Amino acid sequence: MKKAVSSTRGSAAKGKAVAKSNAKVKTVDEYLAGVPEPARSTLDKVRAAIRSVVPPETTEVISYGIPTFKGKGMMVSYAAFTNHCSLFVLSGSLLESFKDELKGYQLSKGTIRFPVDKPLPVTLVKKLVRARVAHNAHRKQR
Repeated sequence: MKKAVSSTRGSAAKGKAVAKSNAKVKTVDEYLAGVPEPARSTLDKVRAAIRSVVPPETTEVISYGIPTFKGKGMMVSYAAFTNHCSLFVLSGSLLESFKDELKGYQLSKGTIRFPVDKPLPVTLVKKLVRARVAHNAHRKQR
């Protein structure tokens, strides 16, 4: 997987993100270094699950101040906030198709919120990311 430096267009949730001055970070590792425990360990697990299923040409970038996986378009992003972590699958319809597996999580417009000390199950993250990769591949073929 490729690493890339992306633009710093500002934070996805200004004033709420945990990482200090996350709009200025240039790499995912810098972002994660600014996230306190236990959220950092939680995001490390989410990141590892994502990395295990994305295509090799996928890049990790900072977009809107948060870590994002990009390949044939934006795939998924994740971030730590004061009281929760989020996985942004960037598709409300994708979340709808996984609604039974996502019971118990707070959802909104392509976003899943979960506790800072309890990562999403690895198998669920992998299913979501695979579905997002397939969605992007299909969209680019049209």
